Amino acid sequence: MTSEPRPVAVNLLGVVEHPVLDGGPWRIDRDGAPYVPLGDGGIVLDLQLGDSVFGLAGDHAAPGACLTHPDAAARHALSAYACIGNTARVRTGRAAGARGVVLGQRGEEGRVIVGFGQADLARMRPSDQVAVRAFGQGMRPEGLRPDVMVMNLDPDVLALLPVAVPDRHDAAVTVGVRMTVPSKLAGNGIGRPAAGWDLDLQLPPPGPDGAGDLLLGDLVAVTDLDARWNMGYRRDWVTVGVAVHGGSPLPGHGPGITPVLTGPAGALRPQPDPAGHVGLTGAVLKLQ
Repeated sequence: MTSEPRPVAVNLLGVVEHPVLDGGPWRIDRDGAPYVPLGDGGIVLDLQLGDSVFGLAGDHAAPGACLTHPDAAARHALSAYACIGNTARVRTGRAAGARGVVLGQRGEEGRVIVGFGQADLARMRPSDQVAVRAFGQGMRPEGLRPDVMVMNLDPDVLALLPVAVPDRHDAAVTVGVRMTVPSKLAGNGIGRPAAGWDLDLQLPPPGPDGAGDLLLGDLVAVTDLDARWNMGYRRDWVTVGVAVHGGSPLPGHGPGITPVLTGPAGALRPQPDPAGHVGLTGAVLKLQ
């Protein structure tokens, strides 16, 4: 699937983080009311790919365990090198031997989100060590036109996603998504590096009939957003990301996506399918 030179594979060490509260138990929501930010980091139970990003009364809740590292430089390398679909294995604690899959990155403090089975998550504790086989950054599929960039993706996962890379370098890449949203909804993450960071979308909750719902693992297209380097506004550009964590009451925050594709609007064409899209959820099931 990939052209030469191949991406470099490296073994990384992540440590399951403990949630932290700086200065007190409260954060202030967009209406000025205090709330306790449950679910922001650490090990989140009873949440998995395919669940609604609006389904929990939490704050940035991610489906699985968030990994970090006590050394700041190593922590940022962990989040930049690890790619969606990379394999992970618990090395210490009661869940030692459990296998997981990287589901995305969280830019805040350099976190990597890894999905595990619910029974394994229940046995895990903060400070457990997890090995991650990082592979995928720098990948360029055969036939990919030079103005479209792939990032944060394991090559095996790209092949399972609804992404059609044409044989001709002048043809557009098409990708199936749950929805397309404008860049004016982009919140926390703007100006941050696309490798190893996520972008919050200030999305409203779905309507009474479920229209407009977004599920964890869905692909989302954002128009007029350039994510080749640091994410920012660019007219007639498109970025596609994977929904990796749930919503947030904080102003400027919301469900987060990890960018995986970016390019000019004429070169990267999203195809919304609100009813039938499965995105990363279907890919991970095939990997298992």
